[in-house]
Amino acid sequence: MKKLWLDIGNTRLKYWITENDQIIEHAAELHLQSPADLLLGLIQHFQGMGIQQIGVSSVQDKKSNERIQKILKRLNVPVIFAKVQAEYAGLLCGYDDPSQLGIDRWLQVLAVAQSNEQNYCVISCGTALTIDLSQGKKHLGGFILPNLYLQRDSLIQNTKGIKIPDAAFEELSPGRNTIDAVHHGILLGLLSTIEKVLGEFPAQLILTGGDAPLFAQHLQTYQPVIESDLLLKGLQHFVAHLDHTAAG
Repeated sequence: MKKLWLDIGNTRLKYWITENDQIIEHAAELHLQSPADLLLGLIQHFQGMGIQQIGVSSVQDKKSNERIQKILKRLNVPVIFAKVQAEYAGLLCGYDDPSQLGIDRWLQVLAVAQSNEQNYCVISCGTALTIDLSQGKKHLGGFILPNLYLQRDSLIQNTKGIKIPDAAFEELSPGRNTIDAVHHGILLGLLSTIEKVLGEFPAQLILTGGDAPLFAQHLQTYQPVIESDLLLKGLQHFVAHLDHTAAG
């Protein structure tokens, strides 16, 4: 059975096509604030793939999601939009108002929080750096910080006379020029935050997102696990539980 899985974030649209739970196609593209338009350009390709079910994770607003759903209806197959709930598949949401929690963060926790004993610290290194904590099957809440590049861009915009070109965020040594001082300082700040969180809440560290390998190399003490398709796993778990509930 072929299924289409969509992750519609703030800046990118990612999709996976699976057949019998094996990924046969995967792509990610910038949607330039218009994911529906990007999806419209992909729909003809999807029509030729023999898709039988669609699972969607979208952080877009209601109007955008309605347009996305309208476009997906062209495939004439069931479309399931994942939604955060106070309790789902045994996982308890840590937010007082579950609707305020990003679906991407919740699905990532849902993907790993299958044990009643294990503590997890799930960090997504994407447009924002998000940190979510779970204790057994209870989500405890988390933290949201600007990522490496948002922090750098903010510094450039608000600091007169400093011109900072693209450079790698790799070293933690004191910078001996302004460019290095900025990059090393931003990386040090985010790593220090993560270490502070893990110091107060010992947990298995799970990293996902494009910058996960960069952070992992500086957090080896915590034995990080990199999960490149963590949201997909959470979305699959969400749909499988829904299907099971409907069948039961």
